[in-house]
Amino acid sequence: MIYLDHNASTPPDDRVKKAIARALDLYGNPSSTHRPGREAREEIEKARVRLAGLLNAEPDEIIFTSGGTESNNLALIGYLQRFRKGHVISTAIEHPSVINPLLLARELGFELTLLQPAPSGAIDPDDLKAALRNDTVLVSVMHANNETGIIQPIEEIGKILRERDIVFHVDAAQSIGKIPVDVERMGVDLLTVAGHKFYGPKGAGALFKRKGLAISPLLRGASHERGLRPGTECTPLIAGLGEAARIISLESARIFTHLNTLTVRLHELLDSLIEKISLNGTGSRIPNTLSLSIRGVGGRSLVEALSEEVALSAGSACHEGITRPSGVLTAMGIDVQDALSSVRLSTGKDNTLEEMERAANLISRVVKGLRKNLE
Repeated sequence: MIYLDHNASTPPDDRVKKAIARALDLYGNPSSTHRPGREAREEIEKARVRLAGLLNAEPDEIIFTSGGTESNNLALIGYLQRFRKGHVISTAIEHPSVINPLLLARELGFELTLLQPAPSGAIDPDDLKAALRNDTVLVSVMHANNETGIIQPIEEIGKILRERDIVFHVDAAQSIGKIPVDVERMGVDLLTVAGHKFYGPKGAGALFKRKGLAISPLLRGASHERGLRPGTECTPLIAGLGEAARIISLESARIFTHLNTLTVRLHELLDSLIEKISLNGTGSRIPNTLSLSIRGVGGRSLVEALSEEVALSAGSACHEGITRPSGVLTAMGIDVQDALSSVRLSTGKDNTLEEMERAANLISRVVKGLRKNLE
């Protein structure tokens, strides 16, 4: 199996697995003052320092959560709970864990503006500037899109919002481990981290919350994680997240270059082997992601036909027997049929160039077979 679905989830690094296994012996409650409790707390704080270092943040600005979805909900609902009403801006291409909390906020009385991307796949900062109002209290824009890999102009947006003192949330689940993520340079107030997207464990994530910014917890209970995330911390998973952050911090230059080399080669091969294939989005993208439309082939059919040989994702979703095109791609102005024929391939740090060669040949062979069946 050639695994090209790293935007969905990455295989944990072997060093992460070892860190988790070691931390399983740290059975003490991290809130306890006895030695087993202190040992667990020390492991958690070590992970906090490592993740803060990766993001150029302070350790006390890191709140551990169960993953990206919880972090997005804590950031958005946690902040908006402090208001009775107001205006929120986001984009039409966000992950459901951003869109759905904001739709809930709209039901509760907030006004919501969803910006549309340009055909490049990126949001125009001028569109955001034009959408700002006197009562705008929050803006949420993802760093890199999970389907297309297109990078949003976060630094430019951050400067606009800093001038107006508007809180800025960024979902960085897809960018950490693929491009630099620096909360100071980006000018963000809240930033979402998902461990399993950069070779850490599922069930572990974090929220960067800028010092001095007040948000409210979603759950009520004992006061853990600066009072924002009640419940006893899962020491082994947090240890794994910390180790993943350490690995990325040390090896980022090599990883970023390797991902780009793999992805460029894969795209070259597919483009040479398959007719009527096009890249979705022309903007700058994270170095591991390709969103491709292959005309005459349903994306889901291609994914299913390759499911035992190459792991990739379809750009369409099937609900109750009805296949629907990607909302991200249609928002970019991509034709419905091209959206239905799209697939996403996302490489990882442990993929090889030899795998790119094999994957391209396998995909080409299956595409030709599917097209022949439709003749």
